[in-house]
Amino acid sequence: MSQATAGARAGAGTSPLTGGGRSWARRDAVPPLHPWAFLGFAVASFGGPLALAASGAPGVAADAGSSSGLATLTGAVVFLVPLAIWLRYSREITGSGGLYSFVEAAAGRRVALVQAGIWTFSYLLYVVYTTVQIVYDLLPSVFPGEGGYQTVLALAIPVLMVAVMLAGRTVAFLVIGVIAAGQLALAGILDGVTLAHVSTPISTFGAGAGAGAVAKAGAQTSLLYVCGSLPLFLGGELAAPARTIRRGVTAAFVVTATVIVLAVAPLAAMPGLLGTAVPGVSVAEQFASAGLAKAIGIGVAVSTAGVILCEYVAVTRLIHAIGRWPIRSIAAGIGVVALVAAPLSLIDPEGFYNSLLKPSEVALWVSQLIVFAVYPLFAFKRRHRMWPALSLAAGASAFAIYGLVTTLQQTSS
Repeated sequence: MSQATAGARAGAGTSPLTGGGRSWARRDAVPPLHPWAFLGFAVASFGGPLALAASGAPGVAADAGSSSGLATLTGAVVFLVPLAIWLRYSREITGSGGLYSFVEAAAGRRVALVQAGIWTFSYLLYVVYTTVQIVYDLLPSVFPGEGGYQTVLALAIPVLMVAVMLAGRTVAFLVIGVIAAGQLALAGILDGVTLAHVSTPISTFGAGAGAGAVAKAGAQTSLLYVCGSLPLFLGGELAAPARTIRRGVTAAFVVTATVIVLAVAPLAAMPGLLGTAVPGVSVAEQFASAGLAKAIGIGVAVSTAGVILCEYVAVTRLIHAIGRWPIRSIAAGIGVVALVAAPLSLIDPEGFYNSLLKPSEVALWVSQLIVFAVYPLFAFKRRHRMWPALSLAAGASAFAIYGLVTTLQQTSS
């Protein structure tokens, strides 16, 4: 997430990779990414809107009971604090280094390399273990009793991911864009189904469940958006990185938060559905059709796979920014790791997943905490107003610390 340069022009951007204003894309004779391709990537990277709307967010909001709508909305508002820091960095620092470049500009290359190492470790593990989640957790909830496909999928999904990445940038972003568009369409249908069968969804924005329950569910919901930093690693491939990043990431977050709130809020009137394995699938089964339920269930799995691809892309850009190795060689190296890990996961899928989950999430929150904690140094060097910078850094650091503590509590219980 010394390459980073100061003073990138808003709307035009200076690439931290070249220092001369040329983007990574131009240097390698590759056309800049279209803003729509960037937007599709940003949408897919925000946890996968369909995965969060149908599965992740309802499960967290269930703790707020009749106030799940308020809790979900609160989570989106809380996330504005770390989002604001990412966007403030990206006004002046753009390029394939992403968060690494932010930290380098604030605290120097040594600290940035530590942050990048921790972040890369986290997401390499994510690329490896999330296939297990899709195959042994998400899909069985949609197709119970049909376990014969699991071994094939556990081996095939990593092969497909690597094939997409090695096929080139155009193919990778086309696949990610299709995944983003498809899950938004299904999320919109899910929103329509839930809203159509609840007479008073507005009541779920009240504090009937108690302030403590709402605050806890809201804070945990905010953590679901943390992968929204992934588009920041594409700055070196944009014609106008500063403007495109701010607009694209903001739009993606607003769209994602909206479809999640619209899907979750009505479910407060149906608490039994909030506690099911995949609430969005249960809603479709009860109020629509079995076909739509299966489509949403498969969509959740594909949405999660889309996040894997986004992580894969971001890691290749970060490593390229640090070491200048060719993108395809980096993608091939990561692919070897994923393909070797796939058969190993078959030995004990649950143990494999559980053993990698905790270190991955702990590393994620530590890496983000570094980005937030050094922001005041960045603001001081750029002669920004310090009180807003200190306030944002305190709030975002609290967000990362809460994520770290929550991870440790959940994975140790």
